[in-house]
Amino acid sequence: MSTTITLKGNEIHTIGALPSVGTTIRDFALVDSGLNVKTLENFEGKKKVFNIFPSIDTGICAASARKFNEEASNLENTVVINVSKDLPFALGRFCAAEGLNNVETLSDFRGSFGDDYEVTITDSPMQGLLSRAVIVTDENNKVVYTEQVPEIVHEPNYNAALAALK
Repeated sequence: MSTTITLKGNEIHTIGALPSVGTTIRDFALVDSGLNVKTLENFEGKKKVFNIFPSIDTGICAASARKFNEEASNLENTVVINVSKDLPFALGRFCAAEGLNNVETLSDFRGSFGDDYEVTITDSPMQGLLSRAVIVTDENNKVVYTEQVPEIVHEPNYNAALAALK
């Protein structure tokens, strides 16, 4: 069952719904800017904030990456993982230019994260990209908070996501 969101007021859809609170997240294989594959095991024992977005080259996506980077430096035993379909080189360039050192920025350009976490957009000019969403887990990979941002050009609720970590 798809989820309906909007792009500047126009209805678009994702392939499904975010993982439910209380469930355990699935493993993933995402690629960092050095073309190394990162999996759930790389973040074992840490709380995780997945900041999922369509492309780092849009203003809202860049703003969310900056905001979570700023907040991440204050979080104990927590990793913020930015995820998009952008190529690893573009993500690396953006993070270097912005000085984003407190987050992991990973690409799903050759993976199944978007489908596994049900955030792949299925229609509209953005078809194939990831929707704007946040998934927060505890250190045991149990989901404690999710937000499928209903309007893709809006920022996520940072305060609610960060409060779920406490």
